[in-house]
Amino acid sequence: MALPARATHRQTRVHNQGLVLRTLYDRGPVSRAEVARLTGLTRTTVSQVVSEFVSQGLAREVGRGPSSGGKAPILVQVDGDARHVIGLDLGERAFSGAVVNLHGEIRRTASLPVGGRNGEAALEIVYRLVEQLAGEALGLLLGIGVGTPGIVDADESTIRWAVNLDWQDLPLGRLLRERFGVPTYVANDSRAAALAEYLFAGEGAAANLIAIKVGHGIGAGVVLGGELFHGDGFGAGEIGHTTVVDDGELCRCGRFGCLETVASSRAILAQATDAAAAAPNSFLGRWLAAGKALDLDDVRAGLDAGDEPTRRIVVAAGRFLGAAVAGLIGALNIQRIVLIGSVATLGEPWLEAVRDEARRRSLGMLGGQTRIDIGRTATDEVVLGASALLMVRELGLAPVR
Repeated sequence: MALPARATHRQTRVHNQGLVLRTLYDRGPVSRAEVARLTGLTRTTVSQVVSEFVSQGLAREVGRGPSSGGKAPILVQVDGDARHVIGLDLGERAFSGAVVNLHGEIRRTASLPVGGRNGEAALEIVYRLVEQLAGEALGLLLGIGVGTPGIVDADESTIRWAVNLDWQDLPLGRLLRERFGVPTYVANDSRAAALAEYLFAGEGAAANLIAIKVGHGIGAGVVLGGELFHGDGFGAGEIGHTTVVDDGELCRCGRFGCLETVASSRAILAQATDAAAAAPNSFLGRWLAAGKALDLDDVRAGLDAGDEPTRRIVVAAGRFLGAAVAGLIGALNIQRIVLIGSVATLGEPWLEAVRDEARRRSLGMLGGQTRIDIGRTATDEVVLGASALLMVRELGLAPVR
């Protein structure tokens, strides 16, 4: 972020601290001289800021680098465990969370079942989960980040509408700040997951990114120029509730034929269960006949075994998602798209169906320039994303491009 034309001393100091910290975070271990070169700051300014970080325990010296003729420089890097963050994923079946360090490494985890509870009862589960994790944080607690389904006013950390939890205009950020006394930020779970892919992807990260979370629900998170894009009404990326099948099945949002009714984990498992019931001697049918409720691991096993009915179900779901991806390619022309969430564990047959349909339905040049891959943050993407949200807001951490 650029400084205002007439920046105050404090604004200049905060700006410089952010530049140095981001450089140490992304490029460390690195010498003070190299930090000065990368940031454009004077060596004196960099030395002062780094000394502050070292005295605060936020950074540490880690030996000497190669000499270019003179004295070998001292290398510095961010101390990942100097600060810890609590990241929460308020999923539909369970609320899970973790203690995460500044490098995105998970130190402790916890999970509590929701059991269909909503409203105040669900809020009490959030409190219990934070209390449990706060007692296990080893370093200084920087704050709490929360990823939740629904429409979230990220500026106010207020959940405007989360239909399955019966939360409307819930000031969750304020409630957690008042109760636990630390900074708290709340965002939609898909957008939080996108931030995890952005912040923790290392040197392969891009300044613009779309992360599509495909699980029980479907949503997209968009990062533009290193910033999360929320939309004018904080609903950017709600692709799961766009109609893709005319006169299709009833969706939980009250409309018919939404993408979630044909491409989510719920839709895949419903179709797999119907197919198994119709063919009890098939690969999945034998599981169902044994009294086992099918899950995505069973679907993946069917794919690995070469079961054709399973493959058709998975490919069809991937193609519906691919059609939605094509719309994003045409609208935003972002060349890096990652797929995350439980359905992404289905792997190559599903991924290839998404890629093929997205490219088939988008402008040839744009589709050909777009990379669509499985994301790096696996099943902890929302917890990591919620943690990343807190780090970005409190420390200004973001990779230097």
